[in-house]
Amino acid sequence: MRSLAHFFSRTPPLLLVVALLFIAGEAQAQAPGAVAQPQRGPFALTDARIQTITNGVIENGTVVIKEDRITAVGENVSVPSGAQTISLNGSTVYPGMIDAGTRLGLVEIGSLSETRDYSEEGEITPQMQALTAINPSSVSIPITRVNGVTTVISEPTGGLFPGTAALIDLFGYTPRQMHREFEAAVLDFPATGRRGWWDDRSQEQIEKEAKKAIEKLNNTWEQAVEYARIDSAYEAGSDRRPDYAPALQALAPVVREQTRLMIRVNRAKDIKKALEWTEKQGQTDNVIFSGLSEGWRVADQLAEAGIPCLVGPVLSTPTRDSDRYDKPYANAGLMHDAGVNLAIRTGEAENVRNLPYHAGFAATYGLGRVDALRAVTIAPSRILGVSDEIGSIEEGKIANLFVADGDPFKTSTDIEHLFIEGRKVPLVNRQTRLYREYLNRDPGLQGAPGEQVGRDTGQMSGGDPADTN
Repeated sequence: MRSLAHFFSRTPPLLLVVALLFIAGEAQAQAPGAVAQPQRGPFALTDARIQTITNGVIENGTVVIKEDRITAVGENVSVPSGAQTISLNGSTVYPGMIDAGTRLGLVEIGSLSETRDYSEEGEITPQMQALTAINPSSVSIPITRVNGVTTVISEPTGGLFPGTAALIDLFGYTPRQMHREFEAAVLDFPATGRRGWWDDRSQEQIEKEAKKAIEKLNNTWEQAVEYARIDSAYEAGSDRRPDYAPALQALAPVVREQTRLMIRVNRAKDIKKALEWTEKQGQTDNVIFSGLSEGWRVADQLAEAGIPCLVGPVLSTPTRDSDRYDKPYANAGLMHDAGVNLAIRTGEAENVRNLPYHAGFAATYGLGRVDALRAVTIAPSRILGVSDEIGSIEEGKIANLFVADGDPFKTSTDIEHLFIEGRKVPLVNRQTRLYREYLNRDPGLQGAPGEQVGRDTGQMSGGDPADTN
């Protein structure tokens, strides 16, 4: 009988790959406890308290989902024939939450460079598309969505123009399936101060490096403007074609205000400089500011400029030792009170699931619950230009929503059902599987000295969300 080694050495590579995939697929299909697949409707969510966001609260109503859309919302809605009825017994339906700034899907293990796809080599790489690097199978995605977060901006970092951010829904087998048709070029505005307590540069060195970074930004932008001018003339019939320059080609739509420019900036001094820069470049209507950890210091100027802001992380520490501990929590509320149009972001990769708690802290420290809820639903969708699709529960919109037994800003609340693009997505992830595994571990296994042996009889608070599916 010939050995496996002989088989592998004699089999053509392509056929070998197909064979191995077939074997792996068969093994997965036969594995016990295989993951449940999302269900397709139509669905009727009845006996529901509906938080529409844009049209108030319906205390006892029905939401009908057909294919990927919400087809009916209200108190006197008939259940369509053939729809799967889910009686919610008074639980609340919320629109899926939107995190307006993350690295979700771009990094799997922070300490392993092979799994970090959010940063490219070089200072100016706007042609790099975050969407192409998204890992739909990232273990962090199902962990995030079971907390009611259905949509996020995934953005690159590192360098002056690190790449192009993308808005994605948190279900799909390919990045293109997940794409929510919004992209923005990212600009990390040059910081003109110390980077943190560890920054031991002299003041002279700081000013020199800041001046150099601003000059590089201005030179790059001038080149992009010239490239866009030549390219527009060529499209109109000119014989002169612009030289191949992928970075400038990617910035040309930004110059023309066809693609948004997302400027990450945090310190008050830098925010002021960014405001001056955008006004000088004529980009005030095309930019979105992101980060803004000291936005409260210049909130009046931001409001006057009318630039929308993606604020966060909220769960952070003060940027200055002289500030109160709660300034990051109060930042969004102070900016909102000044009239700034804002949404909330976590800036996270693995802990995007904590978005509702960022919003909850902002609500408690001045933003208020209603505006905090808007800051993670309709506000980001309006800022990003997708409010006709997501951000609220309205007839005709994409069915991105979840059902909770309480306030989603509280850690004691359980998410009972989740829908993304009309699919009922199982509330299962690596953490729920580990919970079930250790809750139901083999009672015959011998424990360490002093360790309780045997199967637990108690239940963790709320139980396993996966058990409700």
